[in-house]
Amino acid sequence: MSLERRFEELDRRHAEAELGGGEDRIRRQHKAGKKTARERVELLVDAGSFTELDKFVVHQCHDFGMEEQRVLGDGVVTGSGKIHGRPVFVFAQDFTVVGGSLSEAYARKICKIMDLAMKTGVPVIGLNDSGGARIQEGVVSLAGYADIFLRNTLASGVVPQISAIMGPCAGGAVYSPAITDFVFMVKGSSYMFVTGPDVIRAVTREEVSAEDLGGATTHGSRSGVAHVSADSEEECLALIRELMTFLPQSNMEDPPLRPTLDPIDRRDESLRNVVPDQPNKPYDIKDIIRPVLDDHYFFEVQPDFAPNIVIGFGRLGGRPVGVVANQPAHLAGCLDINASLKGARFVRFCDCFNIPLLTFVDVPGFLPGTAQEFGGIIKHGAKLLYAYCEATVPKLTVITRKAYGGAYDVMSSKHIRGDANYAYPTAEIAVMGPEGAVNILYRRDIEQAGGNGAELRAEKIREYREKFANPYVAAERGYLDEVIDPRDTRVRLVAALELLRTKRDSNPPKKHGNIPL
Repeated sequence: MSLERRFEELDRRHAEAELGGGEDRIRRQHKAGKKTARERVELLVDAGSFTELDKFVVHQCHDFGMEEQRVLGDGVVTGSGKIHGRPVFVFAQDFTVVGGSLSEAYARKICKIMDLAMKTGVPVIGLNDSGGARIQEGVVSLAGYADIFLRNTLASGVVPQISAIMGPCAGGAVYSPAITDFVFMVKGSSYMFVTGPDVIRAVTREEVSAEDLGGATTHGSRSGVAHVSADSEEECLALIRELMTFLPQSNMEDPPLRPTLDPIDRRDESLRNVVPDQPNKPYDIKDIIRPVLDDHYFFEVQPDFAPNIVIGFGRLGGRPVGVVANQPAHLAGCLDINASLKGARFVRFCDCFNIPLLTFVDVPGFLPGTAQEFGGIIKHGAKLLYAYCEATVPKLTVITRKAYGGAYDVMSSKHIRGDANYAYPTAEIAVMGPEGAVNILYRRDIEQAGGNGAELRAEKIREYREKFANPYVAAERGYLDEVIDPRDTRVRLVAALELLRTKRDSNPPKKHGNIPL
């Protein structure tokens, strides 16, 4: 073969690989409102930065006529690129090739970039759009999934792993995204479930659509599987790019700095008026979070799941922080099972990747009720406690109003290695609220007072509130570092974060702890 023919053959193979399942299937993909694997990669990474690996790989299956369906690349695009100038490894499943189903060769391609990511300390982003295991390859395909699951697990806490669900993700395929750190979904075109509507109908006779069973809205609000639900593929990929600006490349690095023109000594007068005078009146904790952060910017995660706790990312003086906050506007900010799970997972992620934790506390306690107790609130609430206790990153805490009972301890208190603990003058720190405390402490006196019982109870509530429902008892014991003017929140937090920049802390040597799962 002549030299010119050799170059022509190379060009032909490149063109064939880039066509995936062919023009007809690409048209079908576009008609369904979905982009191709390569189009998604181009949107995700910096322009011109993607380098593809294993472009000419094909499967080795010869059963069920598969030898007639050998497509270069075999249904997954893998390689490396850059996001905001920093390297990432990417795999994008191609639904136009055998429905994006996973084969042995396909799995090896994904495993190769995951191994490289671990060796180089670089994040991995997976764009999922697959019908699941390739049935024609049988157990070999299942083995491929297990190979990926193992790498997901070994990479956990070493490099950030992001999953975007851009189409179907069913059966065993869902467990790889579930192990990763963040799951993004697209409303109306992506879904995840272990067993689909047809199986459910056959086994339990329940009627449910794919969207209701495993769509972005379901997983974003009910199950908590999805961290971010986007309106389009373009928005989904743009949000992944934005998330990456808060994350380090690996657990060996600090998160990236972003210079800001927002003054670190900025006082915000509005913060004096956010917490209401009435102790039971709701307010939006994000009205405190946003003014404190650089440029008032807060990247919220899981906004529709367990809204009684708020999590997300922001910056203080250019340094990324992970924010955890009770939300008085929902369930009075009580901690329940879902809020505990949501908070614990986020706290552990931040601790894995050296992201300082900023906690805003307004919590009356754990949500009471048989549903919570039978559901295991003791065990699940302990997960949030465990996560905060084991975290060794800088931990900043601001108590804005209520901090009652065990929930006070859990929310990054000084007793579980909180580094800088502040409170507003509106803070109420006690074993329980005044009403409950008086009912216990003065029950007999109130009963004996007869007709004057209500008046005596109101008087004792006022006394208890004045004596205990304030931050000063805790401050006197050193459980708070300072009671601050709300206007100075940003100033104090930026200064504390700078002071803690060189913090070093550690846990006892062990293989791993036994978190109460």
